[in-house]
Amino acid sequence: MSWKKVCEVSQVKEDFPFSANVEGKEVGVYLIGGKYYALEDICPHAYALLSQGFVDDGKVECPLHEAVFDVRTGQCLREPGGRDLQTYLTRVIDNQIQITFTAEE
Repeated sequence: MSWKKVCEVSQVKEDFPFSANVEGKEVGVYLIGGKYYALEDICPHAYALLSQGFVDDGKVECPLHEAVFDVRTGQCLREPGGRDLQTYLTRVIDNQIQITFTAEE
């Protein structure tokens, strides 16, 4: 597995996810209940960065059309999301949040 640094731990807050472009993919990193989660950051319905949306109780709401996704699983919980989001494995090494892309992509 190849791990890629996304950001520092201090750059992610419970109410303020971090957005980054990692190897050409927009990725949002969230802190939920003390654990870091990463998922694709572009809403599949229309181009919007989900990390700029409203985050509450482990869910993120798209800032444009109110689609809702589960941050932990990527599952689309309310349309017009259109599909589930890709999630990425995370780990913290030396205060750096890293992700890996799976072979399924």
